[in-house]
Amino acid sequence: MAQLIIAEKPSVAKKIAEALADKKPKKETYQKKVAYYELEHDGEKIFIVCAVGHLFSVSEKDKKGWTYPTFNTEWLPSYEVLKAAAFTKPYLGAIKKLAKKADEFTVACDWDVEGEVIGYNILNNICNKKDAARMHFSTTTKEDLQKAYEDRSKHLDKGLVNSGLTRHILDWLWGINLSRALTLSIKNSTGMFKILSSGRVQGPALKILAEREKDIQKFKPEPFWKLELVTKNKIHAWHKNDKFWKKDEFDKTVKNAKGKKVLVKGVERKESRLAPPFPFDLTALQLEAYGKMGISPKETLAIAQKLYTDSYISYPRTSSNQLPPSIGFKKILNALAKQDKYKKHAEMLVKEKKLDPRNGNKKDPAHPAIYPTGVVPKTLNERERKLYNLIVRRFLATFGEYVVKENMKILLDVNGEIFIAKGAKILKKGWHELYGRYAFFKEEELPDVEEKQELDVKDMKSHEEETQPPKRFTPASIIKELEKRTLGTKSTRSEIIENLYNRDYVKDKSLEVTELGMKTIETLQKYASEILDEELTRHFEKEMERIQKGKKKKEEVLKEAEEFLAKMLTKFKDNEKKIGKALGAAYKKTRDKASIVGKCKKCGSDLKILYSKRFKSYFVACSGYPKCKNTFGLTRGLPKPTDKNCPECGFPLVQIIRKGARPFNYCINKECPKKLEWIKQQEEKAKQQEKDFKEQQKKDKKKD
Repeated sequence: MAQLIIAEKPSVAKKIAEALADKKPKKETYQKKVAYYELEHDGEKIFIVCAVGHLFSVSEKDKKGWTYPTFNTEWLPSYEVLKAAAFTKPYLGAIKKLAKKADEFTVACDWDVEGEVIGYNILNNICNKKDAARMHFSTTTKEDLQKAYEDRSKHLDKGLVNSGLTRHILDWLWGINLSRALTLSIKNSTGMFKILSSGRVQGPALKILAEREKDIQKFKPEPFWKLELVTKNKIHAWHKNDKFWKKDEFDKTVKNAKGKKVLVKGVERKESRLAPPFPFDLTALQLEAYGKMGISPKETLAIAQKLYTDSYISYPRTSSNQLPPSIGFKKILNALAKQDKYKKHAEMLVKEKKLDPRNGNKKDPAHPAIYPTGVVPKTLNERERKLYNLIVRRFLATFGEYVVKENMKILLDVNGEIFIAKGAKILKKGWHELYGRYAFFKEEELPDVEEKQELDVKDMKSHEEETQPPKRFTPASIIKELEKRTLGTKSTRSEIIENLYNRDYVKDKSLEVTELGMKTIETLQKYASEILDEELTRHFEKEMERIQKGKKKKEEVLKEAEEFLAKMLTKFKDNEKKIGKALGAAYKKTRDKASIVGKCKKCGSDLKILYSKRFKSYFVACSGYPKCKNTFGLTRGLPKPTDKNCPECGFPLVQIIRKGARPFNYCINKECPKKLEWIKQQEEKAKQQEKDFKEQQKKDKKKD
């Protein structure tokens, strides 16, 4: 007999096999689709096989049609539950085959709640086991995988398993029941079919966004005035009052200062120090990647996961911003020095007597902060290269010295009116040098002046402005807000935001809540406010923590959840028609708004984006059909309205979204004078991109 090691992903299974094999591992395949490995390690026969994430999913037991409430659940193979999971079937078969040859089992899935659940479900439903040995690792380097195998624990973490199983069932209960309730409310009251959804965290998340949207909608701008003084030696100073809220007071100040001499009343210089940044936890990485490179939180996680499985960085799903000495700072820096772009700074840090990163105060029981392993990447695409570079630079910067800057303030006296000019310059680069282009700091140096010096005025500018409404959340900032409110998990928050987009609750990069999203929140607050209760969500999060610590049983928490849902859904059903009518009307408005691009120049009706199933393409047509048959073809891509018109011909502009490219505006008028010129530019741009791609491939091959 032998031992079976179960990994979570194919690439990790391969790396474990290569790390443990005394000789080259023997690669086999199951149904020509699933690779598994056979090897010898210290005289022991080992099989290594992989899952592809969750092979089992929560499903409805004893199905009685599309009704609610439903509470009977069971775990079934994912391919039986979800059409999209059909590809998991051969992986399940491969594990089943190898389990018969093994008498010992080791789980080597990702070291977190999801990994524990994946491993347990495979053991329980395929291998007829309730427990197994467990490998723990934060990187997939050969050294760490060997150590994880030698130091493997004898058991799974039962608290983590039960907590994870509970989370999956709770999320399923909330998701299936609320989604059916919302969807059926529209269908039963209007006859329309539109799948809506909500969930334990999705509801409160949408409520946060809707509250911000309400603040924006009810915001009334207030005018204010600012006075700027510009001297001939290029000092830009602002009146000490900053904002004047009364026009007469502003005019009085302008009159008092206009044409008067300017004297330097005082000069202040003060040094300040800027501490290095903390190492990246997942949320901080998602925020920085979005802010500095425009990479969405969901894509950041996907790229980071790939970098991890390729052994280039440590495990990304971490809530820690601390780096322990045990990861081997000098070893990593020496490895990074082998890459030309990091050589100078890595070698500089290695020479330090003591390497002490600036750790934050966030901890994770399983993993440290995200860090580069030092393994030199092979071929990376552009997005992967950017994110890897950001992670390396952040790692280097945490060891850097304080940035020292000089803050300067000049006070100018103009006939008793005081103006203030502020500037700053870097005296010592410190960690900015290590963080490179990600350490953005705008220096504003002021000229040297002395107290009582008289300056010549170049201009005195009046600025009339208005107060601005609160800013909408971005996909990154809402994730930070959810973390702050302890809603959701580090792994699920980006997926929750994606669901809000998919359900037409929000749109655009700045998360604008649609008519449907606003009406959903308004309706639920009126008839089923419990769905949106943050405290309730946090309560169940705490209950799952208690399960993990062995202070509460899974069955108790699930019973409490079912009792709550049954009570809430009864109340929902009593108001189903009212809810459905409100949501149906909101959905129709959202749908129309999402497709209308402008007015038809022939008849004045709305021009709408439509999809042709026959030609499998989008086009624009007049809603006055069949009386008006005005239509316009569109270029390939996903079209979205812009509320803008072509400056050349006045026809509506449509935004075209293509995978892997920046969105662009496209005039629907086929006779637009700029159209042929635009088409030519696009063709030339495509040729250049193809040329650049081929050149980059050649460079990457040379590096390898």
